Amino acid sequence: MAALSGAPVRPLALVTGVGRTVGIGAGIAHRLAESGWDIAFTYWTPYDRRMAWGEERGAAELIAEGLAGRGAQCTAVEADLADPGAPARVFDTVGERFGRPVTALVLCHCESVDSGLLDTTVESFDRHVAVNARASWLLIREYGRRFAGAPGTGRIIALTSDHTVGNLPYGASKGALDRITLAAARELAHLGITANVVNPGPVDTGWMTEPLREEMVRQTPLGRLGTPRDTAHLVDFLCSPEGQWINGQLLMSNGGLA
Repeated sequence: MAALSGAPVRPLALVTGVGRTVGIGAGIAHRLAESGWDIAFTYWTPYDRRMAWGEERGAAELIAEGLAGRGAQCTAVEADLADPGAPARVFDTVGERFGRPVTALVLCHCESVDSGLLDTTVESFDRHVAVNARASWLLIREYGRRFAGAPGTGRIIALTSDHTVGNLPYGASKGALDRITLAAARELAHLGITANVVNPGPVDTGWMTEPLREEMVRQTPLGRLGTPRDTAHLVDFLCSPEGQWINGQLLMSNGGLA
């Protein structure tokens, strides 16, 4: 999927966790496509099947069509990121299909099953850590090893959460993700790569109960929930040349949530 002869080469973003058309990952991918990026994205349908919202049939195809409509070359890769070999295979596949390396890595994937200190199983905790922390480290490692862009052009952005109570394995594994990503800001500095973490706050993509929605709206000064596009605008800026100075930060994008 290399650029046509004589056409300018667009930068390439790899966005993980783009499994649903209403998700934050899809919003970010669409926004980057509008800003001139080509897009590779990952998804994992069995995860959605386990969740309350269920599988959205044909979502990957619809998202790809939307990206193409915004001028992007795109490819979708189904990948179980609980498999430690998956990150390298994803980068291999993307490299083969585009014929060039990834410029920006945006981590939106997650494992998220509500449970607390007393009812979390070892199996569930391990899967959260494998997907949210270990896979993120391995994806960042592959990205750093393969990065071939000009100094100052590389970007790593990871979505996080400050959930803890009643959401123990998710919150704990996201805390590990934060540290891994912020370490990359220092350890990959010699490559001219920036790395930041974004907490998007309360964005309802189908997982909130009505009481939770009402409570989050009450706690937000603007009186509304966040949208995927709110997060996408921030990610787009961080990926732009103007966003280069922002590095090694955990950024709150939650509308002033109390």
